Amino acid sequence: MSTTTLKRIDSIDVLRGIVMVIMAIDHVRDFVHDQAYTGDPLNVLTTTPVLYFTRWITHLCAPTFVFLSGLSIYLQSIRKSKAELSSFLFKRGLWLIFVEICLISLAFTFNPSYNFIILQVIWAIGISMILLGFLCRLPYKVVLAIGLVIVLGHNVLDFWEAAPGFKAGFWWDLFHHGLFAVYPIVGDHHLIIMYPFVPWTGLMILGYCFGVFFTAKFTSTERQKILTRIGIFLIGFFVVLRAINVYGDPHPWTTQANGFDTFLSFMNVHKYPPSLAYMSVMIGIAILALAFLENIQNKLTNVFRTFGRTAFFYYIIHFYMAHAITAVLFFYRGHSYEEAVKALQKIPFLFQIAGEGYSLEIVYLIWILLIISLYPLCKWYDSYKTAHKEKWWLSYL
Repeated sequence: MSTTTLKRIDSIDVLRGIVMVIMAIDHVRDFVHDQAYTGDPLNVLTTTPVLYFTRWITHLCAPTFVFLSGLSIYLQSIRKSKAELSSFLFKRGLWLIFVEICLISLAFTFNPSYNFIILQVIWAIGISMILLGFLCRLPYKVVLAIGLVIVLGHNVLDFWEAAPGFKAGFWWDLFHHGLFAVYPIVGDHHLIIMYPFVPWTGLMILGYCFGVFFTAKFTSTERQKILTRIGIFLIGFFVVLRAINVYGDPHPWTTQANGFDTFLSFMNVHKYPPSLAYMSVMIGIAILALAFLENIQNKLTNVFRTFGRTAFFYYIIHFYMAHAITAVLFFYRGHSYEEAVKALQKIPFLFQIAGEGYSLEIVYLIWILLIISLYPLCKWYDSYKTAHKEKWWLSYL
């Protein structure tokens, strides 16, 4: 493997690791913050700057992870035939959906009865991989065109969804609308749709097409220049699109009492589903980060690289650890298991009561301790994967 290839892979893994670490702060906040279920941290009228940006910075995570997943798939396509890649993506996608339903939903709710199955980002990545498994057989330009049409055009549906009397229905929510829609499965078991998949699939497709810049066709210097220009363009595109305030996000920004609050309204872009404005600014930042990280290697980037190389393992473990901490704190505050079960009538996540919890300072402290605890586990798993490359099943983890 060439030095260029090593640097390329490192920059991708380092960025993936950075967003995994940032992501954990949002999940810890969901579990232990005293305002997690009493208000919207992005509501300009009720939030604080620290709370707002604690939530806003985590908007980087899901789109970056999906985009990098597509990019990594393109790099796999270089060493696999289209038939091999298609087969792998189909099986990997099914596996991710299974993990979302059976492992992530349990980690999120701690409810062994599975009264709530939640379709989050792993589901969106899984179904997108299955679809990309079919699309990867098509010519590159056709795949790129499909991705652009989805990402640039899906917000046209916002006008339809905003019409008086509009009702989404299951399939529409699954495809585009979502927004925490709840549907009964059987009895007291329900499905919660957090990530409608079509916009996320479009983003993964563009990530796949973006992978061409990480091939031997481009030197490291050329790639950095291209990535910097694309990143700046996307952020500039976001500013113009958001300023026009007509298309690209279902929630227009509004003038507030002061300039800073107006800025917060301007930056509050829609994630469920990811709007064009949301994807433009987040992926613009991610691409600039890739350019910046191209030739940086030190102890800190090595830590992030470890998290990035074990992202799926990290993702599953961090949910269980964060929720376990929540359970311990719940009983520490003097509650009983019966109270936890009773609280499920209002919040579908065991060991949480609306309005209870801790300050944002404690949230950050728990987050730091969680990351420190995760590192040796991820380091061990990364070493295990490296030493056992012959084990085919590791490619699914």
